[in-house]
Amino acid sequence: MTSTTRPTPAEIRAYRAQNPKMRERDIAAQLGVSEAALVAAEVGLTAIRIDGSANRFLERAPELGTVMALTRNESAVHEKIGPFIKASTGEMASIVLGEEIDLRVFPRAWAHGFAVTKTDGDSLRHSLQFFDRQGVAIHKVHLRPESNLDAYHAIVADFRIEDQSQDFVEDAPAAAGPADNATLDVTELRDRWSKMTDTHQFHGLLRNLKVNRRQALHSIGEDYAWQLSPSAVEQMMRASAEAGLPIMCFVGNHGMIQIHSGPIATIQQMGPWLNIFDPTFHLHLRGDHLAEIWAVRKPTADGHVTSLEALDARGEMIIQFFGKRLEGFAERAEWRAIMEGLDKLDTTAAA
Repeated sequence: MTSTTRPTPAEIRAYRAQNPKMRERDIAAQLGVSEAALVAAEVGLTAIRIDGSANRFLERAPELGTVMALTRNESAVHEKIGPFIKASTGEMASIVLGEEIDLRVFPRAWAHGFAVTKTDGDSLRHSLQFFDRQGVAIHKVHLRPESNLDAYHAIVADFRIEDQSQDFVEDAPAAAGPADNATLDVTELRDRWSKMTDTHQFHGLLRNLKVNRRQALHSIGEDYAWQLSPSAVEQMMRASAEAGLPIMCFVGNHGMIQIHSGPIATIQQMGPWLNIFDPTFHLHLRGDHLAEIWAVRKPTADGHVTSLEALDARGEMIIQFFGKRLEGFAERAEWRAIMEGLDKLDTTAAA
Protein backbone atom coordinates (compact mmCIF):
# COMPACT_ATOMS: atom_id res chain seq x y z
CA MET A 1 0.00 0.00 0.00
CA THR A 2 1.29 3.47 -0.88
CA SER A 3 0.07 6.92 0.12
CA THR A 4 -1.61 7.36 -3.27
CA THR A 5 -3.52 4.10 -3.49
CA ARG A 6 -6.60 3.01 -1.62
CA PRO A 7 -5.91 0.09 0.74
CA THR A 8 -7.38 -3.25 -0.21
CA PRO A 9 -9.68 -5.06 2.24
CA ALA A 10 -6.76 -7.35 3.14
CA GLU A 11 -4.54 -4.33 3.85
CA ILE A 12 -7.29 -2.77 5.99
CA ARG A 13 -7.55 -5.97 8.03
CA ALA A 14 -3.78 -6.14 8.44
CA TYR A 15 -3.60 -2.54 9.67
CA ARG A 16 -6.38 -3.18 12.18
CA ALA A 17 -4.59 -6.27 13.44
CA GLN A 18 -1.41 -4.23 13.93
CA ASN A 19 -3.31 -1.52 15.85
CA PRO A 20 -5.82 -3.40 18.01
CA LYS A 21 -6.31 -0.56 20.50
CA MET A 22 -6.87 2.20 17.95
CA ARG A 23 -10.42 3.51 17.58
CA GLU A 24 -12.12 2.58 14.31
CA ARG A 25 -12.73 6.18 13.30
CA ASP A 26 -9.03 6.92 13.83
CA ILE A 27 -8.03 3.89 11.75
CA ALA A 28 -10.35 5.01 8.96
CA ALA A 29 -8.88 8.51 9.02
CA GLN A 30 -5.33 7.11 9.02
CA LEU A 31 -6.07 4.89 6.01
CA GLY A 32 -8.09 7.51 4.13
CA VAL A 33 -11.25 5.37 3.98
CA SER A 34 -14.67 5.51 5.59
CA GLU A 35 -15.62 3.63 8.73
CA ALA A 36 -17.99 1.54 6.64
CA ALA A 37 -15.04 0.43 4.51
CA LEU A 38 -13.40 -0.97 7.66
CA VAL A 39 -16.50 -3.01 8.41
CA ALA A 40 -16.94 -4.12 4.80
CA ALA A 41 -13.37 -5.46 4.78
CA GLU A 42 -14.57 -8.02 7.36
CA VAL A 43 -17.53 -9.31 5.31
CA GLY A 44 -17.42 -13.09 5.19
CA LEU A 45 -15.27 -13.10 8.34
CA THR A 46 -16.88 -11.13 11.14
CA ALA A 47 -19.46 -9.10 9.21
CA ILE A 48 -22.51 -9.66 7.01
CA ARG A 49 -24.00 -7.06 4.70
CA ILE A 50 -27.68 -6.43 5.51
CA ASP A 51 -30.45 -4.16 4.28
CA GLY A 52 -29.72 -0.60 5.44
CA SER A 53 -33.36 0.56 5.53
CA ALA A 54 -34.07 2.57 8.68
CA ASN A 55 -37.79 1.88 8.74
CA ARG A 56 -37.45 -1.83 8.11
CA PHE A 57 -35.02 -2.00 11.01
CA LEU A 58 -37.27 0.04 13.33
CA GLU A 59 -40.17 -2.33 12.65
CA ARG A 60 -38.10 -5.31 13.85
CA ALA A 61 -35.90 -3.70 16.51
CA PRO A 62 -38.35 -4.28 19.41
CA GLU A 63 -37.76 -8.02 18.99
CA LEU A 64 -34.20 -7.58 20.27
CA GLY A 65 -35.30 -6.62 23.78
CA THR A 66 -32.85 -4.56 25.82
CA VAL A 67 -29.88 -3.32 23.78
CA MET A 68 -27.40 -0.46 23.76
CA ALA A 69 -28.27 2.16 21.10
CA LEU A 70 -25.38 4.38 19.98
CA THR A 71 -25.56 7.58 17.98
CA ARG A 72 -22.56 9.83 17.44
CA ASN A 73 -21.01 12.62 15.46
CA GLU A 74 -17.37 13.67 15.20
CA SER A 75 -17.31 15.04 18.72
CA ALA A 76 -19.91 13.28 20.86
CA VAL A 77 -21.00 9.68 21.49
CA HIS A 78 -24.45 9.10 23.03
CA GLU A 79 -25.29 5.62 24.35
CA LYS A 80 -28.64 4.53 25.79
CA ILE A 81 -29.54 1.11 27.23
CA GLY A 82 -33.11 -0.12 26.89
CA PRO A 83 -35.64 -1.59 24.44
CA PHE A 84 -36.95 -0.12 21.18
CA ILE A 85 -40.64 0.58 21.83
CA LYS A 86 -43.31 2.94 20.53
CA ALA A 87 -41.76 3.21 17.07
CA SER A 88 -43.64 4.90 14.23
CA THR A 89 -42.23 5.20 10.73
CA GLY A 90 -42.53 7.74 7.95
CA GLU A 91 -40.86 8.51 4.64
CA MET A 92 -39.12 11.69 5.82
CA ALA A 93 -38.95 11.12 9.56
CA SER A 94 -39.53 8.27 11.98
CA ILE A 95 -39.64 8.24 15.76
CA VAL A 96 -38.99 5.96 18.73
CA LEU A 97 -40.53 7.16 22.00
CA GLY A 98 -39.34 4.72 24.64
CA GLU A 99 -38.56 5.90 28.15
CA GLU A 100 -34.91 4.95 27.62
CA ILE A 101 -34.41 4.84 23.82
CA ASP A 102 -35.81 8.07 22.38
CA LEU A 103 -34.92 8.70 18.72
CA ARG A 104 -35.71 11.01 15.81
CA VAL A 105 -34.79 9.16 12.62
CA PHE A 106 -34.29 10.54 9.10
CA PRO A 107 -34.58 7.45 6.88
CA ARG A 108 -33.36 8.98 3.63
CA ALA A 109 -29.84 9.31 5.05
CA TRP A 110 -29.54 5.57 5.75
CA ALA A 111 -27.93 3.48 3.01
CA HIS A 112 -25.77 0.55 4.20
CA GLY A 113 -26.10 -1.99 6.98
CA PHE A 114 -23.87 -4.65 8.54
CA ALA A 115 -24.27 -7.31 11.19
CA VAL A 116 -20.99 -7.53 13.07
CA THR A 117 -19.73 -10.24 15.43
CA LYS A 118 -16.54 -9.71 17.42
CA THR A 119 -14.72 -11.92 19.88
CA ASP A 120 -14.31 -10.45 23.36
CA GLY A 121 -12.37 -12.90 25.50
CA ASP A 122 -14.49 -16.03 25.71
CA SER A 123 -17.67 -14.34 24.50
CA LEU A 124 -19.04 -12.90 21.27
CA ARG A 125 -20.30 -9.35 20.87
CA HIS A 126 -23.04 -8.79 18.28
CA SER A 127 -24.12 -5.50 16.73
CA LEU A 128 -26.11 -4.01 13.86
CA GLN A 129 -24.41 -1.01 12.27
CA PHE A 130 -25.86 1.47 9.78
CA PHE A 131 -24.06 3.98 7.55
CA ASP A 132 -24.83 6.66 4.98
CA ARG A 133 -23.75 6.67 1.33
CA GLN A 134 -20.40 8.22 2.30
CA GLY A 135 -19.74 5.39 4.76
CA VAL A 136 -20.26 7.58 7.83
CA ALA A 137 -21.87 5.85 10.80
CA ILE A 138 -25.46 6.90 11.52
CA HIS A 139 -26.54 4.44 14.22
CA LYS A 140 -25.34 1.26 15.91
CA VAL A 141 -27.18 -1.23 18.09
CA HIS A 142 -25.08 -3.44 20.37
CA LEU A 143 -26.55 -6.53 21.97
CA ARG A 144 -26.20 -7.09 25.70
CA PRO A 145 -26.27 -10.34 27.71
CA GLU A 146 -30.00 -9.91 28.28
CA SER A 147 -30.79 -9.21 24.59
CA ASN A 148 -32.74 -11.70 22.48
CA LEU A 149 -29.99 -13.40 20.48
CA ASP A 150 -32.44 -15.60 18.55
CA ALA A 151 -34.26 -12.48 17.36
CA TYR A 152 -30.92 -10.97 16.29
CA HIS A 153 -30.05 -14.01 14.16
CA ALA A 154 -33.55 -14.01 12.63
CA ILE A 155 -33.24 -10.33 11.70
CA VAL A 156 -29.79 -10.87 10.18
CA ALA A 157 -31.07 -13.83 8.13
CA ASP A 158 -34.08 -11.84 6.90
CA PHE A 159 -32.07 -8.67 6.17
CA ARG A 160 -29.07 -10.35 4.50
CA ILE A 161 -28.56 -8.98 0.97
CA GLU A 162 -27.08 -10.65 -2.10
CA ASP A 163 -24.04 -8.37 -2.28
CA GLN A 164 -21.52 -9.74 0.24
CA SER A 165 -18.41 -8.08 -1.21
CA GLN A 166 -15.60 -6.73 0.96
CA ASP A 167 -15.08 -3.64 -1.18
CA PHE A 168 -16.86 -0.43 -0.25
CA VAL A 169 -17.12 2.56 -2.57
CA GLU A 170 -18.13 5.82 -0.93
CA ASP A 171 -20.27 8.43 -2.63
CA ALA A 172 -18.85 11.93 -2.95
CA PRO A 173 -18.99 13.95 0.27
CA ALA A 174 -22.26 15.69 0.97
CA ALA A 175 -22.50 19.42 0.33
CA ALA A 176 -21.52 21.73 3.17
CA GLY A 177 -24.18 23.53 5.17
CA PRO A 178 -25.41 27.00 4.24
CA ALA A 179 -22.89 29.81 4.34
CA ASP A 180 -23.56 33.07 6.16
CA ASN A 181 -26.36 35.15 4.64
CA ALA A 182 -24.79 38.48 3.69
CA THR A 183 -28.24 40.09 3.34
CA LEU A 184 -29.74 38.80 6.59
CA ASP A 185 -32.35 41.21 7.96
CA VAL A 186 -31.73 41.11 11.71
CA THR A 187 -34.97 42.96 12.42
CA GLU A 188 -36.91 40.25 10.62
CA LEU A 189 -34.88 37.54 12.40
CA ARG A 190 -35.77 39.04 15.79
CA ASP A 191 -39.41 39.46 14.83
CA ARG A 192 -39.79 35.86 13.69
CA TRP A 193 -37.80 34.56 16.66
CA SER A 194 -40.01 36.46 19.12
CA LYS A 195 -43.15 34.97 17.56
CA MET A 196 -42.15 31.29 17.93
CA THR A 197 -44.66 29.23 19.90
CA ASP A 198 -42.73 25.93 19.76
CA THR A 199 -39.01 25.16 19.70
CA HIS A 200 -39.52 22.91 16.65
CA GLN A 201 -40.31 26.05 14.62
CA PHE A 202 -36.68 27.12 14.90
CA HIS A 203 -35.48 24.98 11.97
CA GLY A 204 -38.16 26.47 9.72
CA LEU A 205 -37.11 29.96 10.79
CA LEU A 206 -33.51 29.27 9.77
CA ARG A 207 -34.60 27.72 6.50
CA ASN A 208 -36.98 30.55 5.57
CA LEU A 209 -34.39 33.25 6.28
CA LYS A 210 -31.58 31.25 4.63
CA VAL A 211 -29.42 31.65 7.74
CA ASN A 212 -27.30 29.04 9.50
CA ARG A 213 -27.52 28.42 13.24
CA ARG A 214 -24.21 30.07 14.13
CA GLN A 215 -25.01 33.28 12.23
CA ALA A 216 -28.46 33.39 13.81
CA LEU A 217 -27.00 33.04 17.32
CA HIS A 218 -24.41 35.75 16.67
CA SER A 219 -27.04 38.08 15.19
CA ILE A 220 -30.10 37.71 17.42
CA GLY A 221 -28.91 39.71 20.45
CA GLU A 222 -28.05 38.79 24.03
CA ASP A 223 -31.67 38.84 25.21
CA TYR A 224 -32.08 35.61 23.20
CA ALA A 225 -28.56 34.11 22.97
CA TRP A 226 -25.27 34.68 24.77
CA GLN A 227 -21.93 32.90 24.61
CA LEU A 228 -20.68 30.85 27.52
CA SER A 229 -17.22 29.98 28.79
CA PRO A 230 -15.44 26.76 27.70
CA SER A 231 -16.21 25.23 31.11
CA ALA A 232 -19.97 25.83 30.84
CA VAL A 233 -20.96 22.30 29.78
CA GLU A 234 -19.24 20.64 32.73
CA GLN A 235 -20.48 23.41 35.02
CA MET A 236 -24.08 22.78 33.87
CA MET A 237 -23.73 19.00 34.22
CA ARG A 238 -22.39 19.17 37.77
CA ALA A 239 -24.99 21.71 38.87
CA SER A 240 -27.81 19.62 37.39
CA ALA A 241 -26.45 16.44 39.01
CA GLU A 242 -26.10 18.13 42.40
CA ALA A 243 -29.69 19.37 42.19
CA GLY A 244 -31.01 16.01 40.95
CA LEU A 245 -32.53 17.95 38.07
CA PRO A 246 -33.77 15.96 35.04
CA ILE A 247 -32.29 17.23 31.80
CA MET A 248 -32.54 16.39 28.10
CA CYS A 249 -29.34 15.67 26.14
CA PHE A 250 -29.48 15.57 22.33
CA VAL A 251 -26.68 14.17 20.15
CA GLY A 252 -27.19 13.61 16.46
CA ASN A 253 -26.06 13.48 12.90
CA HIS A 254 -27.89 13.93 9.61
CA GLY A 255 -29.60 10.53 9.93
CA MET A 256 -30.40 10.29 13.63
CA ILE A 257 -30.94 12.29 16.82
CA GLN A 258 -30.72 10.38 20.11
CA ILE A 259 -32.10 11.83 23.33
CA HIS A 260 -31.56 11.19 27.02
CA SER A 261 -34.27 12.47 29.37
CA GLY A 262 -33.69 12.27 33.09
CA PRO A 263 -31.20 13.08 35.82
CA ILE A 264 -27.46 12.52 35.49
CA ALA A 265 -25.05 11.52 38.25
CA THR A 266 -21.59 10.18 37.41
CA ILE A 267 -19.54 12.81 35.57
CA GLN A 268 -15.86 12.21 34.81
CA GLN A 269 -13.24 14.13 32.87
CA MET A 270 -10.74 11.83 31.10
CA GLY A 271 -8.22 13.65 28.93
CA PRO A 272 -10.15 15.69 26.36
CA TRP A 273 -13.32 13.63 27.00
CA LEU A 274 -16.08 14.77 29.34
CA ASN A 275 -18.04 11.65 30.25
CA ILE A 276 -21.26 10.58 31.92
CA PHE A 277 -21.33 7.00 33.21
CA ASP A 278 -24.83 6.29 34.48
CA PRO A 279 -26.69 2.93 34.49
CA THR A 280 -28.64 3.45 31.25
CA PHE A 281 -26.91 6.53 29.80
CA HIS A 282 -23.30 7.02 28.73
CA LEU A 283 -22.02 10.19 27.09
CA HIS A 284 -18.53 10.87 25.73
CA LEU A 285 -17.93 14.49 24.67
CA ARG A 286 -14.75 15.99 23.21
CA GLY A 287 -14.43 19.23 25.12
CA ASP A 288 -11.60 20.41 22.88
CA HIS A 289 -13.98 20.33 19.89
CA LEU A 290 -16.42 22.83 21.42
CA ALA A 291 -15.64 25.97 19.44
CA GLU A 292 -18.68 27.95 20.64
CA ILE A 293 -21.03 27.31 23.57
CA TRP A 294 -24.30 29.23 23.73
CA ALA A 295 -27.17 29.74 26.11
CA VAL A 296 -30.24 30.19 23.91
CA ARG A 297 -33.76 31.37 24.74
CA LYS A 298 -36.60 30.32 22.45
CA PRO A 299 -40.20 31.49 22.99
CA THR A 300 -42.94 28.86 23.30
CA ALA A 301 -46.64 28.90 24.14
CA ASP A 302 -45.58 28.01 27.71
CA GLY A 303 -43.00 30.78 28.08
CA HIS A 304 -39.43 30.79 26.85
CA VAL A 305 -37.24 27.71 27.20
CA THR A 306 -33.47 27.82 27.63
CA SER A 307 -31.00 25.49 25.94
CA LEU A 308 -27.26 25.00 26.01
CA GLU A 309 -25.93 24.51 22.48
CA ALA A 310 -22.33 23.60 21.61
CA LEU A 311 -21.02 24.09 18.08
CA ASP A 312 -17.86 22.85 16.39
CA ALA A 313 -15.41 24.96 14.38
CA ARG A 314 -17.65 24.64 11.29
CA GLY A 315 -20.68 25.90 13.19
CA GLU A 316 -22.31 22.46 13.24
CA MET A 317 -24.21 21.36 16.33
CA ILE A 318 -22.28 18.88 18.51
CA ILE A 319 -24.64 18.60 21.46
CA GLN A 320 -27.69 20.33 22.90
CA PHE A 321 -29.21 20.33 26.40
CA PHE A 322 -32.59 21.40 27.76
CA GLY A 323 -34.19 21.13 31.15
CA LYS A 324 -36.73 18.29 31.03
CA ARG A 325 -40.28 19.60 31.03
CA LEU A 326 -43.74 18.40 30.09
CA GLU A 327 -45.50 19.87 27.06
CA GLY A 328 -47.93 22.49 28.28
CA PHE A 329 -45.85 23.33 31.35
CA ALA A 330 -43.35 26.12 31.91
CA GLU A 331 -39.62 25.52 32.07
CA ARG A 332 -38.39 24.51 35.53
CA ALA A 333 -37.14 27.47 37.52
CA GLU A 334 -34.17 25.39 38.72
CA TRP A 335 -32.97 24.76 35.16
CA ARG A 336 -33.39 28.39 34.19
CA ALA A 337 -31.40 29.46 37.24
CA ILE A 338 -28.57 27.05 36.37
CA MET A 339 -28.42 28.27 32.76
CA GLU A 340 -28.51 31.94 33.71
CA GLY A 341 -25.80 31.38 36.31
CA LEU A 342 -23.27 29.75 33.97
CA ASP A 343 -20.03 31.63 33.33
CA LYS A 344 -20.24 33.80 30.26
CA LEU A 345 -17.46 33.90 27.69
CA ASP A 346 -14.84 36.47 28.70
CA THR A 347 -14.49 38.57 25.56
CA THR A 348 -12.22 41.12 27.23
CA ALA A 349 -9.24 38.73 27.33
CA ALA A 350 -8.89 38.85 23.55
CA ALA A 351 -9.35 42.59 23.33
